[in-house]
Amino acid sequence: MPKLSTIILLSSLLVPDAQAATPEEQGLAIAREMDRRDTGFQDLRADLTMTLRNRQGDETSRHLRIRSLEVTGNGDKSLILFDSPADVKGTALLSYTHATRPDDQWLYLPALKRVKRIASANKSGPFVGSEFAYEDLTSQEVDKYRYKYLRDEGLDGRATMVIERYPAYEHSGYTRQVVWVDREMYQPLKLEFYDRKDSLLKTLIFGDYRQYLGHYWRAGRMSMENHQNGKSTELRWSDYRFRNGYTNRDFDQSSLQRAR
Repeated sequence: MPKLSTIILLSSLLVPDAQAATPEEQGLAIAREMDRRDTGFQDLRADLTMTLRNRQGDETSRHLRIRSLEVTGNGDKSLILFDSPADVKGTALLSYTHATRPDDQWLYLPALKRVKRIASANKSGPFVGSEFAYEDLTSQEVDKYRYKYLRDEGLDGRATMVIERYPAYEHSGYTRQVVWVDREMYQPLKLEFYDRKDSLLKTLIFGDYRQYLGHYWRAGRMSMENHQNGKSTELRWSDYRFRNGYTNRDFDQSSLQRAR
């Protein structure tokens, strides 16, 4: 892997006119480059293990699957399905991400045998008791935020660009987010979430990145720590598979009950 100083020197050329641009223009340029490098994967599926830890360190685990469909000209579609334990088995979340209007999300609860639409005002709430909010689970479209470049910084031996982004959509639970973007992969390594009082609420750490199809980087581990309640949630990703031939029909509302 290239030395940290080499990465900083070479990657400084990736943002055109970086010295002349405003911090807002630099932040937007970085976000657009992140999006450009992640475009074209078509679709994916993966298995996940979700581990929830309370303030005392007690753990519970859940097993789930995710499917995602890339949508040209709009945000991606995703379907999350829980396989275990028994109390959440069959629970499913369908998300349609939009760039400039509120996301659409539906939750299927097998105990009630019905689909519940998640209102925009409720998307800052926790997803099935985890430290991930509903709004954390949709694709991060460029136009969903306003941006500001803050600084270059080393993080765990990696060269990063630190940017701040501000939700441009209504009913977000966050005033701002601070993102440490890896200069080589153009993927996030660390993400801080600030609540509506602008206090640090959560920190998300990304790790165990691997490259797929010779192009697309995906994290194998995501660890979310809530600094205000002492709880945390870890997602372990495995068995990534790309270009499965999914269509829009695999992500309609009936797929919430049909997917098994």
